[in-house]
Amino acid sequence: MNALRKDLEKLVPLAEQSAPDPGPWGLAFHLAPPTGWLNDPNGLCRFRGEYHVFYQYAPFDANGGVKFWGHYKSRDMLAWEQCPVMMCPDQPWDLHGVYSGSALCGEDGMYLFYTGSVKYDGGHDYIMTGRENNTALAFSPDGVHVEWKRLLMGPEDYPSGLSRHVRDPKVWEQDGRYYMVLGARTAESVGEVLVFASEDKLRWTHINTLRTPEPFGYMWECPDLFQLDGQWFLLVSPQGVEKTGPGFENKYACGYFPLYGDFRGDCTLGGFVPLDYGFDFYAPQTFRDGERRLLIGWMGMPDAEYSSPTATSGWQHCLTVPREVVCVDGRLRMRPATELEGLRGERREYAFSERRSIPLPQSAEIQVSWEGSLSLDLSGVRLEVADGLLTLTAETGGYGRTVRSAPAGSLREMRILMDTSALEIFANGGASVLTARWYPEGTERTLTLGGGGRAAVYALRPMTVTRP
Repeated sequence: MNALRKDLEKLVPLAEQSAPDPGPWGLAFHLAPPTGWLNDPNGLCRFRGEYHVFYQYAPFDANGGVKFWGHYKSRDMLAWEQCPVMMCPDQPWDLHGVYSGSALCGEDGMYLFYTGSVKYDGGHDYIMTGRENNTALAFSPDGVHVEWKRLLMGPEDYPSGLSRHVRDPKVWEQDGRYYMVLGARTAESVGEVLVFASEDKLRWTHINTLRTPEPFGYMWECPDLFQLDGQWFLLVSPQGVEKTGPGFENKYACGYFPLYGDFRGDCTLGGFVPLDYGFDFYAPQTFRDGERRLLIGWMGMPDAEYSSPTATSGWQHCLTVPREVVCVDGRLRMRPATELEGLRGERREYAFSERRSIPLPQSAEIQVSWEGSLSLDLSGVRLEVADGLLTLTAETGGYGRTVRSAPAGSLREMRILMDTSALEIFANGGASVLTARWYPEGTERTLTLGGGGRAAVYALRPMTVTRP
């Protein structure tokens, strides 16, 4: 262990121990940083019977800073243990940040592939010059402590014609080989995904590049390539997409391309499909859990025009709940992981024949069904269904968030997970999903529903988080 790592591993617990109270918007059932800043989920996996969630973590500043890998683990996704930071920026190839990556679990331990960030002083544009995004590997025999790190690839090892933006390795094993996808920005500012192969997890060869016939944004971040029900999907967070309308109302988009053919050779990408239509969803990552695939995303948005007032309490951002990803008619749907039903407490049912308001607990699961049009108010957030769209309007508590919309089709049911400052809305069995942070004043929560319909409301107990 080098001296820098020793010092950093002492300083982070000190920052966490001196963190102020999270305030009125501290979350009940969403993972948030102990202090400071959180963004992309990393290294999601199930290892030796425990779920591991790593995340981009800047413990010394709620507005960001040099990134570590924070770490939570759980046996049931209901009770979580906060672990020491998994990785620190302590090597020449990652000294300005341990950026996003993924986990590959073996019998001998956990292999963590990540991007090591290095930035140089001087008059650089930090696109073509002035930075390194290095692909690196860390090994942990127990899933809690890193035994060694190794540099795998640097800018000179990537294909020609690229900018210095190459990052976010996602690695998996298939047919006796290892494969990696990396997000990239070309020298002409076109987004694409690089595909690499390896026999030993250490030496990697570029075998293909995935791109669209016409440019689709200037950078594809956080790629994830997986198969469901025989169909391959390339999940990406593209930046600079020049489209408007539902799914493209945020600063950056997030969604997937169906992939046809063999990703290792002759293949094509289908049309891009947004994955989440809300204000706060980016950089999701999936992993296999037995026969199912789970997803967790960042409840945030880079460079957004809106803000999070929790920064004044010393922390910012959170992760979505774990979601099950399924394929229905060739398209992806998301729904809360079944385990989350273990948070349910008292259930109450309500019928609505005319506009009516009911009190809610601060944390609740709300299931709504109706016929015809819908107008629903939720303590400052309005949901309306009309003309084939589900529209979310933050009337109060949005801190710059205004309106987002999602295709609804013949929408007849909706499931809402409401935390103290987070909303996850699943419509038509997860065919349309909207994720948002919102910050209502006071502790009272109400649901107002107009027209003929029914609502079932579960009070949700807080999940358990054990701190060091």
